[in-house]
Amino acid sequence: MSRSEALERLLAETGFDGAVRTPLAGDASTRRYERLEKSGRRAMLMDAPKSAESAPCPPGATPAERRTMGWNAVARLAASRVEAFVAVANYLESLGLAPPEIYGADCAAGYAVIEDLGDDLYAQVIPKGEDEITLYQEAAKVLAHVHAAPQAPPRLEGKAGANWPLLDYDALALEVNADLFVEWLPRANPDVVIDDAARARWERVRDSLIVKALGFPRAFTIRDYHAENLLWLPERQGLKRVGLLDFQDAVRGWRGWDFSMLLHDARRDVSPAAHAAAVRTYLDATGGSEAEFERELAVLGAINTMRILGIFSRLTGRDGKMRYLEFMPRMWAHLGRTLKHPALAETRAFVESVARQRLEQAA
Repeated sequence: MSRSEALERLLAETGFDGAVRTPLAGDASTRRYERLEKSGRRAMLMDAPKSAESAPCPPGATPAERRTMGWNAVARLAASRVEAFVAVANYLESLGLAPPEIYGADCAAGYAVIEDLGDDLYAQVIPKGEDEITLYQEAAKVLAHVHAAPQAPPRLEGKAGANWPLLDYDALALEVNADLFVEWLPRANPDVVIDDAARARWERVRDSLIVKALGFPRAFTIRDYHAENLLWLPERQGLKRVGLLDFQDAVRGWRGWDFSMLLHDARRDVSPAAHAAAVRTYLDATGGSEAEFERELAVLGAINTMRILGIFSRLTGRDGKMRYLEFMPRMWAHLGRTLKHPALAETRAFVESVARQRLEQAA
């Protein structure tokens, strides 16, 4: 069966054959979305062909095997697969959260018809007057609930036969993501020079960060948890007031990674008050140590912000997508704040040695 035939069958099975289809603006992924409307019903069509990306990481693959398979297997572990979205949605729903309901899916063809949660993204409603502190507190409550849940099974299952492995975000993934910082920053910024000595120093710094990260307790990690993937649904109750999107890359990672994505947002400034309220709400809910949490957030936040700075440097320096330049000062400011933690003195010294001006400009 062709993909077009598979789509026609799926739309018929879900009652959206003949629906009005309105394409939505694309994001940074290979997925496409359309809003479906028919007889007063609405839904979203997810279009994620498997051929659009390299393969995800197979469970049990060695680092050497992964290095031959491409970026997704080495660094991302996932690959925008429909079966991942459906399986993770089912898991999140089982925790009492609010991912989109799955109306139907054809995992082999790469299509899913899902609930339309609307357009009220955090990034949209906060500028219009919704209380930022309240929304970030609610987002923190969701993370506290997810991270405190019993350990998720090694494979997640969902509708339409969806089956997806929940992999560990491991040392190799951390290494190659952190390396984006030194590999791409000089290509987009001629004033930044990484010579052989600096690269050797970086590898010592990076490996020390990885050792610290691997020492933190593991948690189910949603991973792309930020204001453009969270919806405010005030008509719902409790934790379901936070609608969840873009969670198909979930892994066994760390709570600090989800919090870095939430608070070290590339596209909006999270106020100090909202930042503090989110952390306090999370710690009150989990009973965790503030000192331990702040150390974890600093270490994982440094790795994550350097990763993102590397990605943005690649997008501007290699791909000519200059709009990402506007986000970089904010990410440098995030990095500078994380590097103030005493656990990161060595990392701060390295960054200052190669890009002091960037840190100072963003401070």
